[in-house]
Amino acid sequence: MNARAGRGGARWRGWIVALICAVLAWAAWRFSAHEQPATRAVVRPDSVSTGLRAARLFFAAPAGDSLLVESRDLPETGTLHERVAALIAELEHGPRGAAIATLPAGTSLLQVYLDDRGLMTLDLSREFVSGFHGGATSEFFAIASLVRTVGANVPEARRLLVVCGGGPITTLGGHLPLDRPLEVQDWP
Repeated sequence: MNARAGRGGARWRGWIVALICAVLAWAAWRFSAHEQPATRAVVRPDSVSTGLRAARLFFAAPAGDSLLVESRDLPETGTLHERVAALIAELEHGPRGAAIATLPAGTSLLQVYLDDRGLMTLDLSREFVSGFHGGATSEFFAIASLVRTVGANVPEARRLLVVCGGGPITTLGGHLPLDRPLEVQDWP
């Protein structure tokens, strides 16, 4: 009987070891499945496949007497809205050099329309008007940097009409009329 009891005990030990291994394998699988949190992939433009284009941005000179040009490499995008939105965003972020930012903080592009005669309508966020606090010189440079930047980078735009939040605006600061299109070629 002892031999039989020994074999039966060994069999039970084998089952217990197999059961313990199975429980440990299951616990390891469950632990590893919950160990790695889901990460959100950040999608950035692929500059290899989309390419880069040089953009010319215009900011106010520190002396307040002219515009300064800064060149930036922006991802080449397909739609007109993406191209113009990137330009407005770069203007809003401000210069990298010694120049002075011209657009009010928070200014962004809501919509852009371009007709077959070269009239581009820029629908800017309300921050363009509500965030503006300046006199005639600040107003001139805000409009000039906007017109010159769009004109230099979107050559098919020959005239710009600026609206804000979907509605017309008559002026930014009371000195320059914005109720009619601005001729790109007229801005220094």
